[in-house]
Amino acid sequence: MFTHKLVPLLFTATVLTLTACAGVQPVAYSGIASSSQLKQNRDDDSGKVPLKYAAPVVWSRYTQAMLDPVTVYQGVDNQFGDMKDVDRTELASYMTETFSKKLAKRFDVAKQAGPNTVRVKLTLTGAEKTTPLVGQAMHFDIAGNVYNGVQSIRGGQGAFSGSVSYAVEVYDSASGQLLKAYVSKQYPNAMNLPAAFGSLSAAKTGLDKGADALVAELH
Repeated sequence: MFTHKLVPLLFTATVLTLTACAGVQPVAYSGIASSSQLKQNRDDDSGKVPLKYAAPVVWSRYTQAMLDPVTVYQGVDNQFGDMKDVDRTELASYMTETFSKKLAKRFDVAKQAGPNTVRVKLTLTGAEKTTPLVGQAMHFDIAGNVYNGVQSIRGGQGAFSGSVSYAVEVYDSASGQLLKAYVSKQYPNAMNLPAAFGSLSAAKTGLDKGADALVAELH
C-alpha cells in the first residue's frame, strides 16, 4: 500500500522538476527600442526583472504621465508560443486598463508631451497560459502543494501556472530621453488558488503585480 501511494508522488515530483526547468525567461527583445541599452540586473529583483536600464533621475520632479497604446510584440523572439491572437489582444487591453489606473494614482494624466511629464511605453512580449485542469489540480495534489509552497516562499512561479512577459520604457516626454527600461516576467503567488482558474487569469494577475511594481519604481 505504501508503494502504491509513493509512486504517484514520485511521478508528480518528477513532472514538477521538469516543469520548473521549462519556463520561459524574458530576453533583450531585438525589436524593442531600448534593447541595446538593457543590461543584466544583479539586484534582488532579478528573478522577475532580468534585464534593465536606469538613468539618474529625480522622479519627484515628474508630476504627469502619458501612456502610449500597449503594443503586442511581433518580433521573431516573442514568447507567446502558440497563444492565439485573440488572447494576446485581450491581455494587451487588460494591460492598458490596469497600468492606466495604477499610474493615475501616482501621476496626473497627460494627453500630450510637456515639461515634468513622463511617457510610458509598454510592449507585451510573451505569455503562458495556465495548463487546463493540471494547473488547478496541483493545488490539491500533495506533491504539487508542497512544490507550490516552496515556490511561494521563494517568489517563484507555481506549477503549470501562467505568466506574462513585457517590456517597459519610460521617457522624458519633452526631450525624448530614456529614463528607465526593463523587461519583466510576472505571475501570481504560487499559492494563489483563484488565479489558477481561467487560462489567462494568471497572466492578468501578473499584469496587476507588474503595474504596482512600475509605480513603485517611479517614486
